[in-house]
Amino acid sequence: MPEKSLSYSNDEITVIWEPHKCIHSGNCVRKLPLVFSPAQRPWVNVLNADTEKIKVAIDLCPSGALSYLIKNNITMENESIMSIKIVPNGPILVGGNVEITDQKGNKEIKETMFALCRCGGSHKKPYCDGSHNIIGFQDDK
Repeated sequence: MPEKSLSYSNDEITVIWEPHKCIHSGNCVRKLPLVFSPAQRPWVNVLNADTEKIKVAIDLCPSGALSYLIKNNITMENESIMSIKIVPNGPILVGGNVEITDQKGNKEIKETMFALCRCGGSHKKPYCDGSHNIIGFQDDK
């Protein structure tokens, strides 16, 4: 079964949320609580801020669960550079166009940012599911 995504639109931007990717970092909520409010339904309201503020908040999403399309349907991402970032006490964030091959040889293309588990506790390995917060994962000092 395909993993579902939800979209929220206004006249300028469509916000796409892929819940299966979300590691619940809360960056979106902290940056723009008028748009991203888990206590509300729907939890995303693109009418509560201008497009530039929404883009900035989405760019802070470490897992790639949030992305956006601008009116002309061009995904706003920097595809020319692959980036890898180790999050303190958290996952490995990978951004850009990446081909992942699993232990069985299955290949998957990732074109947005995603988070890889490094705590060992994820139930979605090799991807992070936020388990590092539950198990109290800490970097070696």
